[in-house]
Amino acid sequence: MKKTAIVEAVPNFSEGRRPEVVDEIVDAIQVPGVLLLDRSSDWDHNRSVVTIAGPPDAVVEGLFRATKVAAERINLFEHEGAHPRLGATDVVPIVPIRDISLEECVEYARKLGQRIGDELSLPVYLYEAAATRPERRSLPKVRKGQFEALVKEIGNPEREPDFGPAKVGPAGAVIVGARPFLIAYNFYLKSDDVSIAKKIARTIRESSGGLPAVKSMGLLVDGQAQVSMNLVDFNQTPLHVVTDEVARLAKEHGTEFDRAELIGLIPLAAVIQAAAHYLRLPELTEERIVEMAIERAAAK
Repeated sequence: MKKTAIVEAVPNFSEGRRPEVVDEIVDAIQVPGVLLLDRSSDWDHNRSVVTIAGPPDAVVEGLFRATKVAAERINLFEHEGAHPRLGATDVVPIVPIRDISLEECVEYARKLGQRIGDELSLPVYLYEAAATRPERRSLPKVRKGQFEALVKEIGNPEREPDFGPAKVGPAGAVIVGARPFLIAYNFYLKSDDVSIAKKIARTIRESSGGLPAVKSMGLLVDGQAQVSMNLVDFNQTPLHVVTDEVARLAKEHGTEFDRAELIGLIPLAAVIQAAAHYLRLPELTEERIVEMAIERAAAK
């Protein structure tokens, strides 16, 4: 029996303080075939992250409908939050999970971007593997200056959208792309000094000469300094490596690593990597996990 291709999508919406609006977005995204895997909202970031999975056509349809609701219900001229943002639906990554390639996800991302531009009249920027310009592969570069800068600069050639009009309304712009699995992981410090978090973030992120496949920034969240991190390839830099480095750097700056926070979901392989390191079990694999052994046995 041929397996159905499965993709994951992790759209980020610029709303974390009005649960009724987030509920509308989440309802819209759940078209037939789409599985809601996770949702989280943060007041300080004023942002919600939704994780869905399913056949590509269903996922793309759900993403379009959610983007439409977000555009109708979120006004970026009135939005404030700690997290950078360019639009009501800020970023929409499509991730290959099963029986589909990253290149195929690029095609779905571009089709979605074009539909958003054509039918919702929103400017759309393509990023990561779907980018049409090399300088737009990086999400921070696409989002540089945030919504406020885009309002002033969208008429410039370098800010011309890939799809949709070169004008900005209350819903801002949408960033759509395709990428491998990403782990969104935040580190809280036992300090309210955000400058320490920013120094640590600058040290560990790849663009500043730090760890490969790490993107990070320093924020103040609920009165606590936070190093916010995206680990874009946990095989290049495993989770335990960046955790140990943040703890080391925090100590250097006279504070401590308090706790971590996972945004969205994490692959089992990344958890096993970290467990193998901290438990000093180099031979730990999925085959040694009882639930996985039961699943394999039941499938025979």
